[in-house]
Amino acid sequence: MRNVAATTAAVLFAFLASSAYAQTWKPPSDDQRCPSKWGAEDQRGSANLMGPETVLRAARLIRTGEVIELGHVLSEKFHGGRRYEVYTRRTDVSAASNRPQNTYELVVSDIGQVGTQIDGFAHQAIGNAMYNCFKLDESVSGSGFKKLGIEHVGTLMTRGVLLDVARAKGMAALPDGYEITVADLKQALDKERLTLTKGDAVIIHTGFGVIYDNPRSNKGVPGLGIAAAEWLASQEPMLVGSDTGNVEVIPNPDPNLFVPVHEIMLAVHGIYLVEWLKLDELSAKQAYEFALVLEPLKMEGATGSTLAPVAIR
Repeated sequence: MRNVAATTAAVLFAFLASSAYAQTWKPPSDDQRCPSKWGAEDQRGSANLMGPETVLRAARLIRTGEVIELGHVLSEKFHGGRRYEVYTRRTDVSAASNRPQNTYELVVSDIGQVGTQIDGFAHQAIGNAMYNCFKLDESVSGSGFKKLGIEHVGTLMTRGVLLDVARAKGMAALPDGYEITVADLKQALDKERLTLTKGDAVIIHTGFGVIYDNPRSNKGVPGLGIAAAEWLASQEPMLVGSDTGNVEVIPNPDPNLFVPVHEIMLAVHGIYLVEWLKLDELSAKQAYEFALVLEPLKMEGATGSTLAPVAIR
């Protein structure tokens, strides 16, 4: 217990010290970030890294066939503060001799942004400009986005790397509002004896996900800080995910900023964010490297999609 308390105290001290000297960030101009390296008309961003080579590289990590589900159950009990309502329907019993009854449901939901979810590029803009500088006011319509809809992503299968930042620090969960640094990410990689490669899915375990269906009042959410996000973006991942509803630290240590990591990843670099991943089993099994498979719903013009991703090893 004394060692755990000492570790917790050290992490909190580092957290408070880093917060006192928080890094700020100014969005790059449209000329600085556009056009995308995949071309001025590109709508897929880091999904362009998906190909036969990433699939085969991921497949080589499958040795036992174990499947670990990374998606939370989507229900009315918890939906991240957004709308999710299910209304069950029944048809009349048919006069046929086998007496069939059909049942179905009407779902009223912010379906692109509830539960375990992937953020697409229409989800975030810097001013009036989204990824690749597609204009928000020219793209948005009453029936979805004309550009950057989640239907452009497609199936993603790649090497998944779990950066268990909480375990690397000897903690069950990082403190509320803890800003994950570059040093934290490198510490986790060193402990796991792994390196990142282009096209990886980088998954960050904070331990915060255990409150998914039992939300609590808190002073913040642990997650990536600006420097850590920019370092990760430089590694050219296919996506970055976490067990929180934000991936980034909330609130940002700079009180003048709000969700800058979303802007860095989605709008500047065209890298997808995956939120509310269920990572407790991966962490418990110390499954740090695996094949990750996910596919957003093909909803035309949507800003994101609920997901049921799996890790296979």
